[in-house]
Amino acid sequence: MVKSILHTTSDGDRWDLIAWRYYRDVSQTAALIEANPHAPRTGILPAGLKIAVPLIERAATTQSLPPWKR
Repeated sequence: MVKSILHTTSDGDRWDLIAWRYYRDVSQTAALIEANPHAPRTGILPAGLKIAVPLIERAATTQSLPPWKR
């Protein structure tokens, strides 16, 4: 079972904005949509919608590590 965070949408929320908020990566938008088959695929989501934001493991790159760990 994939762990996730529950997000309740606000006026103006969009899939890409939610992906940026939680992942800092809009390329994860597809993963959000896939994890929420109950949600509309519209550009702007309705307020009050419960969205599951799956926790994903991010691979560390040497550039993201501090110099003493590279």
